[in-house]
Amino acid sequence: MKKLTLALFSAFFWIAVWHCVHLAVGENILVPSPLSVLKRLFELCGESTFWLSVLVSLSRVVSGLFIGTVLGIFLAVLTANFSVLKNLFSPLLHIIKATPVASFIILAILWLNVENVPVFTAVLIVLPTVWANTEKGILSVDEKLFEMGKAFGLSPFESFFRITVPSVKPFFNAALNSAVGMAWKAGIAAEVISPHGKSIGSALHDSKIYFETADTFAWTAAVILFSVLLEKAILYITSERRNRRA
Repeated sequence: MKKLTLALFSAFFWIAVWHCVHLAVGENILVPSPLSVLKRLFELCGESTFWLSVLVSLSRVVSGLFIGTVLGIFLAVLTANFSVLKNLFSPLLHIIKATPVASFIILAILWLNVENVPVFTAVLIVLPTVWANTEKGILSVDEKLFEMGKAFGLSPFESFFRITVPSVKPFFNAALNSAVGMAWKAGIAAEVISPHGKSIGSALHDSKIYFETADTFAWTAAVILFSVLLEKAILYITSERRNRRA
C-alpha cells in the first residue's frame, strides 16, 4: 500500500509539472495539456487502426527479440566452449555494442525491405546483451558441480538441465529483461525512421509531419505503456515464482 501511494504521488507530481509547463508555454502545438493527451489517447484506443498498429509493431519487436535471443544463446555456447571462436567473434560483439542504433537502421534500409528494418534492428540490439550475459553464465558454472553430478550418476543430459541451466538462468534472465525494453525502443525508432504501413512508428512519424503534437504525446504514452507491459510479461514468464508454480 505504501509503494502504491508513493507511485501515485510521483505520477501526480510529474503530471502537475507537465501541466505547469503547458501553462507557461501557452502553445498546445509545443506542449499539449495532460488532459488533451489523455483524451486523445482514449480516442485512439477506440479506433481499430490503433490496435492494428500496436499488433504490427509488437509482432516485429517480438520477432526480433526471439531471433536475437536464439542467436545470442547459440553464439554464447560456441564462444564459451571454444577459445578460437571466442577470439574470432569477440570483435563482432564489440562492434555491435559500439555502433549507434541509427547507423544500424540506415544500413538496414539499404539492405532490406522496409517492413523488415525494425526486426533487424531489434535483433542487433538484443544479440550482444544475450550473448555476453549467457556466455558469462556458462563460464561461471562451477566444475565441481559436474564432478558431483557424475558421482551421483547423472547423465550429461541430466547434468545440463540440473546444473548448467539453473546456473546460467539468472544471467540469461537479467539479459532478457534488459533486452526487452531496448528492443522495443529500437524497433519503434526504426519504424519512425523508415515508416511503412500501419505501425506505432509510422503513426509517430505522421503526427510529426502534420504537427499533431497531442497525437505525438498520446502515441508516446502508448509506447511507454506497452513497453512496460511487455517487460512485465517477459519477467512473469521467466520468474522463479512462475517456474515454481509450474
